[in-house]
Amino acid sequence: MLRFTAGTDDLLASRFAIAPLLELDKLLRRLSGREGRPMPRDWSDRLRPAYRRLRAETDLDAVLALYPPHYGADFVAPPPHGLAQTVDDDLARVRGTPLSLARREIAECLRRRPTDDPRVLSVLRDRNVVARIADVLEIAWRELLADDWPRLRAICERDVVHRAGLLSREGWAAAIAGLDPRTRWHDGAIEIQLRYGSGTVDLEGAGLLLIPSVFVWPHVSAYTEQPWPKALVYPARGISALWEPSTPADPGAVGDLIGRSRALLLAALDEPASTTQLARTLGMAPGAVGDHLTVLRRAGLLGRARSGRSVLYHRTPLGDALAAQQ
Repeated sequence: MLRFTAGTDDLLASRFAIAPLLELDKLLRRLSGREGRPMPRDWSDRLRPAYRRLRAETDLDAVLALYPPHYGADFVAPPPHGLAQTVDDDLARVRGTPLSLARREIAECLRRRPTDDPRVLSVLRDRNVVARIADVLEIAWRELLADDWPRLRAICERDVVHRAGLLSREGWAAAIAGLDPRTRWHDGAIEIQLRYGSGTVDLEGAGLLLIPSVFVWPHVSAYTEQPWPKALVYPARGISALWEPSTPADPGAVGDLIGRSRALLLAALDEPASTTQLARTLGMAPGAVGDHLTVLRRAGLLGRARSGRSVLYHRTPLGDALAAQQ
């Protein structure tokens, strides 16, 4: 068991972030079959041809060599700084990695999982290894994740809205509850039942970095060593729907009453969300979402409130009652 001991200062200092290249890391591990549950059939069928092509035509196998079990080279998935993090930010940090640091992390990866593949070793021993790895990561992002990222990022952002509200209003116990069955708040500490790793880590007033993730599901990951801050990567709320077999949403009689699109929007607002987040999640045009939200709000089914720079919509009690019929 890993324990993060936390005090009042840690609660105030804790923050949320989104980590694009960490998501690519988790996706590549799943596609390689080396870690995590298999990809859902529809995702696998869609991504695997591009994945195989990248392995044949690029240096992707050299990147995969940096993902031994329960470890990874930090420079290929740098720690995020906040919610505005983009993949371009991450790639710039990868390209700025000192060669000496990259070589140390590469050596540790090869120690944990040796390889005699000459193609892989030629890349990892090249003086331009950092640039070559960054170029492959950029290509892999574009080919495997870029199209899905707006929708997936919106899910992570909605999780942050929900969990940050719990953390600020009710403290650690409320924010940690429901995060993962293996994670709980107990006796002044966040306790995590990991498949590997144990010990007690004092947050020392620096707080915890909380990172909602798509591809970490159904597990959690913890970071305790430099260059990462103390961090917890956990499955974003609602992401399991992407991994479980499902049938197309059917709004039923509520859809007949108010229209299919408005019924789907009403159902999607289990937690407050912005127009952009809803558009990304449901694959609808932002303008159309805005028009539907206006109608639903005038009908008394939705309310809205400003949160920072965003306007978040939420269901009213009447909206909850109607959504419950779907």
